[in-house]
Amino acid sequence: MTGKTVVITGASSGIGAAAARRLAAQGANVVPVGRSPERTAAVAAEIGAEPLVADFADLAQVRRLAGELLDRCERIDVLANNAGGLVSQRRDTRDGHELTFQANHLAPFLLTMLLLPRLREGGRTAPARVVMTSSLGNRFGRLRLDDLEWRRRRYGGGWICYSTTKLMNVMFTRELVRRYPDVTAYSFHPAADIRGPRGPETTYPRFGQDSRLSHLFEMPLLGRFRLTSEDGAKPLVWLASVPEVPAPNGTYFHGFKPGRTNPQAGDPVLAERLWDVSAEFVEEFVRDADVGR
Repeated sequence: MTGKTVVITGASSGIGAAAARRLAAQGANVVPVGRSPERTAAVAAEIGAEPLVADFADLAQVRRLAGELLDRCERIDVLANNAGGLVSQRRDTRDGHELTFQANHLAPFLLTMLLLPRLREGGRTAPARVVMTSSLGNRFGRLRLDDLEWRRRRYGGGWICYSTTKLMNVMFTRELVRRYPDVTAYSFHPAADIRGPRGPETTYPRFGQDSRLSHLFEMPLLGRFRLTSEDGAKPLVWLASVPEVPAPNGTYFHGFKPGRTNPQAGDPVLAERLWDVSAEFVEEFVRDADVGR
């Protein structure tokens, strides 16, 4: 990875921070992006990088972030769309979208579209690569184009909506490579660790801390299956750094192997419609950039 430029969102803690450290140790020029100025700056200081800050609950900040990245990076070898999370109660962003839908899907969709011209120029030694942090939860989502904002159905403590956005991540990745085959892209579920308790230095992702179900991971049995940031980052680092991914472009991985997906993920018409609707939602932010249409 020496000399390659890697942009990682959600890099202020958890999986993103762990991946930033590993890729920087491999020689990459890592650009850590996070919502928290303090935590993002701390991670950046560890790896000798300059942080960028953006809150994905505000699409104007995503637009500003893209401009800063284009100014800073002459090329982008890897864009790791890792930011995201869930909340236990439905609420809207200042843009008028349901928060989880915007943070997990619309914001990375917009960022990728704004960076697409730079990505299509290719990386230092190969086509640029987009890596989406998805989840096995995609299998339990249900995409309804008539209710993307979750106003007509049960919110399910945030987990049903979250699972649906993870399905959107898989579908976006596949539709991206269909439309732009000169870019490589993959989605993945972080590999779970089931080897038992860790030491006091072990860190865990912050995602889901607002959910009413997060306490389950503190229980003795389920706690043994809790995902660590270090283990969860391994597939991200692998997909970002391996010279050739041993699977077709657009593949969803469960850890290091192709994984099972929701049947809706295999519907090309639905994926195309999701793309078009998403493009309409962010149109005002990409209009002057003239990308992603």
